[in-house]
Amino acid sequence: MRDFHALRVADVERLCPDAVAVTFDVPDDLAGVYDFRPGQSLTVRRPGDLRDERRSYSICAPAGARPRIGVREVPGGLVSGWLVHELRVGDAVEVAPPSGTFTPDLEAGGRHVMIAAGSGITPVLSIATSLLRNPKAQVAVLYGNRRADTVMFAEELADLKDSHPSRLELVHLLSREAREVDLLSGRLDGAKLRTLLPMLLDVPAVEHWWLCGPYGMVVDATEVLGEAGVAPERIHRELFWVDEAPPEPVRETGVPTEGSEVTVLLDGRSTTVTVAVGATVLEGAQRSRPDLPFACKGGVCGTCRARVVDGEVTMRRNFALEPAEVAAGFVLTCQTIPASAAVTVTFDD
Repeated sequence: MRDFHALRVADVERLCPDAVAVTFDVPDDLAGVYDFRPGQSLTVRRPGDLRDERRSYSICAPAGARPRIGVREVPGGLVSGWLVHELRVGDAVEVAPPSGTFTPDLEAGGRHVMIAAGSGITPVLSIATSLLRNPKAQVAVLYGNRRADTVMFAEELADLKDSHPSRLELVHLLSREAREVDLLSGRLDGAKLRTLLPMLLDVPAVEHWWLCGPYGMVVDATEVLGEAGVAPERIHRELFWVDEAPPEPVRETGVPTEGSEVTVLLDGRSTTVTVAVGATVLEGAQRSRPDLPFACKGGVCGTCRARVVDGEVTMRRNFALEPAEVAAGFVLTCQTIPASAAVTVTFDD
């Protein structure tokens, strides 16, 4: 079930001047719809917004709790500005069901290391809190920010450390504020990680790495872990773009010259549309299926994820799907161009 539902705001907690945590009340009849896995996100839109501006925000609550999202204001952001400065308890917000695959196996235990910067801590907090309920899990969190007053969830992280002193390692780094230990000053870039990780961790013994932050940090961390011999399937990534342009897209090849017949399956209903040359599957199909899920349209959030059942496509950008998902035929429809005369994708997998 992909429809938006109007959820009432149960709490708005000020985290720092430009960030809040918003908790939603979920009616009993929708409890199953909004049952989330740690690391997933919610897509929200403002009621009555004729432009249908929607954004995806990671859930920062542990498994089984009421859904809560962390929101940091983006300068000029139409949705984030409203959520951070105008939203009040009791207001209604249109919220789509949870989505995303940046999620751990909570039963497996093992060693997990999380590298986050800025608002990238939001899903990491959900994952870490939920994992630590399993006594067989060990967690390390490396969290980078500019200054101490910009740290989101500082008190919750401290409380989590106090509750699990032997199983949680928490390291804060600040890039624009001096720390007593020089090693903990500066950005979480490649050079810092090459020095820091071997000093703090037994890198080969870590079963899973969780990376969440701006593009540069995520790319640097992936490269450093690859140099250390960490297998790609053990590295999980969630991306936030912050003051950086995305890389050039992959250019499509073999695109039909007269458009393609694209069939989309969603909630058990099939619709076939003609998608113009150069248009994405999402762009073309939305004209007939406005209920198709999407949020960022930048290949980042993964909300528009679907699986190609038939035909050929080219995906221009991908910062949301893991290699195993791509190998299984999943694509981001906001970035996917048909490359054959007929294409079928399903959102129901």
